[in-house]
Amino acid sequence: MDLVGPLPKSAWGHEHILVIMDYATRYPEAIPLRKATTKAIAQELFLLFSRVGIPSQILTDQGTPFMSRMMAEVCRLLKVQQLRTTVYHPQTDGLVERFNQTLKQMLRRVAAEDRRDWDQMLPYVLFGIREIPQASTGFTPLELLFGRQPRGLLDVAREAWEQQPAVHRITIEHVREMRERIERVMPIVREHLVKAQQAQQRHYNRVAQPREFQRGDHVLVLVPTAACKFLATWQGPYAVTEKVGPVTYRVRQPGRRREDQLYHINLLKRRVGTGPQLSAYASSTPVVVDMDPQLSAAQKSELQHLVSQFPDVFSPQPGRTHVLEHDVRTPPGTIVRQRPYRVP
Repeated sequence: MDLVGPLPKSAWGHEHILVIMDYATRYPEAIPLRKATTKAIAQELFLLFSRVGIPSQILTDQGTPFMSRMMAEVCRLLKVQQLRTTVYHPQTDGLVERFNQTLKQMLRRVAAEDRRDWDQMLPYVLFGIREIPQASTGFTPLELLFGRQPRGLLDVAREAWEQQPAVHRITIEHVREMRERIERVMPIVREHLVKAQQAQQRHYNRVAQPREFQRGDHVLVLVPTAACKFLATWQGPYAVTEKVGPVTYRVRQPGRRREDQLYHINLLKRRVGTGPQLSAYASSTPVVVDMDPQLSAAQKSELQHLVSQFPDVFSPQPGRTHVLEHDVRTPPGTIVRQRPYRVP
């Protein structure tokens, strides 16, 4: 389960999409929301569970709506185990992340004429996605969820072309056929899923190197910078407090809002050397001033003493000042252009 947004505000006031994916059948659900609050998410979850049943586990990221006390209480009342992905590692819920990209691309195309109608086009996009057979299962999500392939738009067009009458079946016979079809399909689905997972595992293990940390190890954490989320830096060192899973560790980060945070092992690296950190020290050398030879010895001594007394002002290193200002005036109506160049 994940949230997409904020998106352009629709005519109905929707700005977010609650995305839910069933890992067994690959059946997607996308629900437009006006506000991405825990209360709104909980209401939509109850409506969804009334149609398809209550799951045993829910996997979400560590976003605020999913980490709230209300969401924890909802999961406790419904006996649902709440699983969380590690921060800055969306690959943990890669199935939903890939679907989010596909959903946004399709909405961008179908709502190109009027961006405020994207929520009205959402059911049509979902219907098309649910009718597509999945490579990992070999069947469509609709067929795996309902035990049969529902009548779609292509079926309607074909029936209109062929003028085939609708087939009426007895309810008991229809239920029996659906149950038999599900019993035949599920072993095939499991076989396809195992093959797909094995192929993904072989592809990942080609370059993966096994690593492991122990409690008390000092590590560096790769996290986005405060200025730009697209730039990440290694920060730390921090201490590992617990190994939660095979590739998940709890790291103590003093001074943060959440001191104990879960991280995927791909975002951690061992700090080489655990000795005390030493700050860089540069020896202060006197500034050499190129003086006019016409100056007397007393004038040179006085000037050298002045430079040594204010080294921050008379420094050979280039700096920046906020005292002086300089305006570059160009002719009116003329656009100044310059080719881009690399900034050192």
